[in-house]
Amino acid sequence: MTVTSLRPRPEPAEVARVTSTAAELLEVLWGRASTAPASASQLRVLLILEHHEGINLRTLADSLASTPPSTSRLCDRLQAAGFVERVVSAADRREVQLHLSGRGRAFLADLRVRREQTLRAVLDQMPSAKRVALLQGLEAFCDAAAAQIHDDTDDAGSAASGTRTA
Repeated sequence: MTVTSLRPRPEPAEVARVTSTAAELLEVLWGRASTAPASASQLRVLLILEHHEGINLRTLADSLASTPPSTSRLCDRLQAAGFVERVVSAADRREVQLHLSGRGRAFLADLRVRREQTLRAVLDQMPSAKRVALLQGLEAFCDAAAAQIHDDTDDAGSAASGTRTA
């Protein structure tokens, strides 16, 4: 399946279209490396907790663009499955901190291994030079996306505190 024709300097719109197609294909491939027993929403929670250990429910709900009651129910199910632990904050007893449990970490590690095996089977079919180009492109994409996410987070924090930048 060819999703684009080679051009020396593809336009961002064309790259966005091909990247979107690649993401959809990744979803199909990763679907083969099942996320059971966690739903897609629960998996998002686990990934957020992995990177933001000890966040509270409201912050998690904001990260998911969800409501605290819905997020609480998600966490209830993850806690029942043994993937999430709730701990009362030492600083404020009214606040509950969320932590990924050992079982949750093991689940994510196993999921990543299965996903990487699925991807490796596809990458093995690509010529070496194309794999190098893909790696370089993905590294640049990750850097740019991380910078944008960081900037968006900073902008949201400034807006929430009432300060604005030009």
